Amino acid sequence: MTAPQRLIQTATEAVPKRPRGRPRKTADERDDGNRRPALLSAAARLFRRQGFDATSTRDIAAAVGMHSGSPFYHFKSKSALLCAVMEEGMRSAIARQACAVQSVPPSPALAQMRQLIRTHFDTLHGRGNDFVPVMLYEHRSLTDLQRVSLSKLQHEYEAAWTPVLEALHASGHLRAPVKLSRLLILGALSWSVQWFSARKGASLDELTDAAMALFLKE
Repeated sequence: MTAPQRLIQTATEAVPKRPRGRPRKTADERDDGNRRPALLSAAARLFRRQGFDATSTRDIAAAVGMHSGSPFYHFKSKSALLCAVMEEGMRSAIARQACAVQSVPPSPALAQMRQLIRTHFDTLHGRGNDFVPVMLYEHRSLTDLQRVSLSKLQHEYEAAWTPVLEALHASGHLRAPVKLSRLLILGALSWSVQWFSARKGASLDELTDAAMALFLKE
């Protein structure tokens, strides 16, 4: 071995070998990785209050005490985070609605309808429930592919209303066609995010009573 070769070998051996695989996360990174629910909640709250365009990932990270780049451990972009907020909201709404419907006997259908409406209002206006309202406000900010993914969850949520509306139509409590009734009722109820405020004197129970009187013949 020549002198230059020995010099190169010595220098190479002096450089510590890098461990195989992904580098270990720091303590801060591990902490950030366990806070995905808090990140989604903060994003939902800020998207609802400030709007998607006016909210930065830095704003969201600061709201939960994370580093400014931490949201990107979980989401490729702010748009992906928006979609995740909406998906979380819809999955939570579906689960909440399923529990509510199961708690009421299928007959009379009026009781089930009241439960569906009341649960829907709670999803929209209950404390900390910013997820679904964000979907109503910011649906246009999604990509076409994201809309397709969310539409499946929306269909699952709305499907629970169809058998109840069919029973109400058969009993004469609902006069309009079932499909149009579902679209009109859910559209009207969801629009309440634009104007409803519990501080103005009405409760969610009173709102439910008004909706029942408006759409159904009891």
